[in-house]
Amino acid sequence: MTSLFTLSGQTALVTGASRGLGQAIAKALAAAGAKVLCACSNSGGAAATVDAILANGGQAQELVADLSNEQAVRDLAAAALAAGPVQILVNCGGTIFRAPAHEFPMSEWHKVIAVNLDAAFLLSQLLGAEMIKRQSGKIINIASMLSYSGGITVPAYTASKHAIAGVTKALANEWAQHNIQVNAIAPGYFRTDNTAALQADAQRNAAILGRIPAGRWGEPEDLAGAAVFLASAASEYVNGHVLAVDGGWLAR
Repeated sequence: MTSLFTLSGQTALVTGASRGLGQAIAKALAAAGAKVLCACSNSGGAAATVDAILANGGQAQELVADLSNEQAVRDLAAAALAAGPVQILVNCGGTIFRAPAHEFPMSEWHKVIAVNLDAAFLLSQLLGAEMIKRQSGKIINIASMLSYSGGITVPAYTASKHAIAGVTKALANEWAQHNIQVNAIAPGYFRTDNTAALQADAQRNAAILGRIPAGRWGEPEDLAGAAVFLASAASEYVNGHVLAVDGGWLAR
């Protein structure tokens, strides 16, 4: 049974691998045997992730790309493919901007959409084309609780995460016939930089905790099992699914 979850001999590209959820996912895939290409926005940004993987006997290297820049994303795909066939793609890199909708700057709207949605689609397209040739591959997109609801003062982020859920299903519809599984993980409320403002707001923090049946915020490591499952042979017949890892938030 353990062999269902092994990633030995496979290469994974994980964006947003410098910290938080991306870092935890990168470590989990490496622990399962994958060589992990840790993408980040600034040189040296993923050094801690790479070092941790290497220290545990895994394989990892850093790749750098500004996900808001289309050419940089194309270059990232080329660099990943040059490092070897990429069997697993995890689109985790993301950004958020908070402002009331009637004051939301269009420059920030475009940046959030470019990073959270455009880059994920383009990487899926470029690496997916190679997966189609091999008739095998795994793509995991990172969705959100805001793939289901509207949120407050984060219209661009919400739009991008609704779209990620839709793109996941659209790609699954086209690529399942090529033995490519395209799925998403929707994290609940996790302790990351993106939720720092919510954690610091006593009223919002209490309201969030009050709705989570597990009674706590998620920790990045709580995504490890879901990521390995969706990247492994254990999920060969799972396609177009958005897996909530939320401590029961959606069930409340």
